[in-house]
Amino acid sequence: MKILMSLLVVLGALIVIILISKYWFASRGHKAQIFSNTEKVYQAGISSLWPIAKAYGSTKRQAPIPQGVIPLEVLTPEILAQSTEDTVYRLGHSTLLMRLDGEYLLIDPVFSERASPVQWAGPKRFHQSPISIADLPAIKAVIISHDHYDHLDRAAIEQLAAKVQHFVTPLKVGEYLTTWGVDAIQVTELEWWQSVELNGLSITATPAQHFSGRGLLDRNQTLWASWVIQGLQHKVFFSGDSGYFNGFKEIGERYGPFDLSMIETGAYNELWSDIHMLPEQSLQAHIDVQAKAMMPVHNGTFDLALHDWFEPFERINQLAKQQNVTLLTPKFGQAVMLANPQASELWWRAIMLEPQNTDELNQVVINSN
Repeated sequence: MKILMSLLVVLGALIVIILISKYWFASRGHKAQIFSNTEKVYQAGISSLWPIAKAYGSTKRQAPIPQGVIPLEVLTPEILAQSTEDTVYRLGHSTLLMRLDGEYLLIDPVFSERASPVQWAGPKRFHQSPISIADLPAIKAVIISHDHYDHLDRAAIEQLAAKVQHFVTPLKVGEYLTTWGVDAIQVTELEWWQSVELNGLSITATPAQHFSGRGLLDRNQTLWASWVIQGLQHKVFFSGDSGYFNGFKEIGERYGPFDLSMIETGAYNELWSDIHMLPEQSLQAHIDVQAKAMMPVHNGTFDLALHDWFEPFERINQLAKQQNVTLLTPKFGQAVMLANPQASELWWRAIMLEPQNTDELNQVVINSN
């Protein structure tokens, strides 16, 4: 019965997506270009629904969501104004605010309550963002990795349009933005290995092994990418969503070493490891791109897989120790200085398995340190 219910939930979600994707497909009004990966990837289809539903029905988890209040370091305009260094702030999931050469960049901005086509259903946030869109500083560029709902948030884009100078996306993703009210002159679309320079900042789209689509009828009609971001003094790599592939080594050979890698480490499973790396693969990707320190992302904000919410942190922490990798796991909103990144505390351990008070999940906790 549990497996049947899981299958019905999956099918219900697919029906919603089909209805939405039909509208989007019709609205685009042209024959779509289909993008592909550099290596052969297993293509999930209707036949894969049963093993996924079976896994969801049979997997037992201790804590699919946090059992306490996730600690945040709240960011304000005043706090940001005090910073003069190249800094990265993790805001949640794969959303990152970065100060580089005095300019602010925002990666995969997702601020909505749910990572979903609708806000009445779908994966719900574990915590608030440490800063609101209204309190963000002027943004030189928003960088989007791909069009999935946990990376491309329509409501956020609509609110950001007036305070962002540039939007940099993989090919065809910019069409969403212009449909949502962003001026086309603000949007730059890039193929893999193409770059754009903004006041001395270099932003390069690099390969990733993933897929795209916001429904069932638009699969792979927009490109997905990882990103190399280089300023005068520091250079970082953002993996976007990706399975492990040889492209990471090529990125390291072309653009490494990096001061920091921000690597997807979460929402993984053996059933879909071609498109979402397992923690062991995430660590290897970090090594491949030749980065000095690693920040695992794509975790701690939404329940998107079958592992406990804290498992990605625990697994990557143990693996990093074994490989002598400098691992950064900051609290959401905590500043990471690129010139001198400091080891992070294991903040999640205090709330891994505590009794849950659901009324507190949306409260903001200010760390006074």
